[in-house]
Amino acid sequence: MPVATMPLVVNINTATLEELDLLPGIGPAIAQRIIDWRQTYGYFYSMESLEAVPGIGPVMIAELQGLIVFN
Repeated sequence: MPVATMPLVVNINTATLEELDLLPGIGPAIAQRIIDWRQTYGYFYSMESLEAVPGIGPVMIAELQGLIVFN
């Protein structure tokens, strides 16, 4: 009998590169950009604030809806 898995939910402000890489559309390069942006500018506060990261736009934000939290 297959085991049900919980949907992946990642705290964008504390996630490691490996955790970010598990998100759809986020590979190691964008994961590193998220971490670099976070270290330079501080925490993200909304889905829209992620658009400041090069390579993340409205389409990717729509894919990430419900998969990330900000606290």
